[in-house]
Amino acid sequence: MDGHGSASLEHSDYWWYRARALLLEAGLGKYLGEPGRILDVGSADGPSVAWMRGGQRVQLDVDPRGLSAGTGVCGSALALPFADGAFDVVSAFDVVEHCEPERQAVAELTRVLAPEGRLLLSVPAYNWAWTAHDVRAGHYRRYTRRRLRAALEGHGLSVLRCSHAFAGVFPVFAAQRLVTRLRGRPRVDGARLPKVTPAMERLLMGVSGLEARALPGRDLPFGSSILVAAVKTSQPAP
Repeated sequence: MDGHGSASLEHSDYWWYRARALLLEAGLGKYLGEPGRILDVGSADGPSVAWMRGGQRVQLDVDPRGLSAGTGVCGSALALPFADGAFDVVSAFDVVEHCEPERQAVAELTRVLAPEGRLLLSVPAYNWAWTAHDVRAGHYRRYTRRRLRAALEGHGLSVLRCSHAFAGVFPVFAAQRLVTRLRGRPRVDGARLPKVTPAMERLLMGVSGLEARALPGRDLPFGSSILVAAVKTSQPAP
């Protein structure tokens, strides 16, 4: 991941990271297949990828604190230090929004995929939801499904699935963003993750668990994140 280190390095047990792991597996797990080699870009978000089992997994992150000894490579998504077609699956969960230029990052993720290899992505949704949290996190942009499809197509990728996630907790997300806007532009420094009470955490995890049961069978029309599975079908357009 380019830019700022992930908050999960200090708060790996935060409810959002645990919920994301459930939703990623529910929404993208069937596209993992039985890969020989997996590249996990942005491995500082490790709490979200324990479900990606099978084959040899290589980790990559700009922050060495998010890497495991022996399987981690410190590097950038903008210049992946791997050969063309080296991996059967490449994952980049909440990574591309940190990369500028975006086109270069997508080109690199595609380049290291083998033919018919799968790219698994997640990104934050909705430009209207931009707040100082995005600035703290080192985001360059948020996405719509159409915007994300456009970023992937033209690089020899065919989108297999594109769904929102975190639909169950979306009312809380939208209300929080609305309150932030009504209060005016907040300071960029301060706590990186919103605090939640134990009771609220149980509620958020419970709702996310219910969503994870529904997500394998249907695309969700709204939510604060977008999940994508794509396959490399051809050479990118010149």
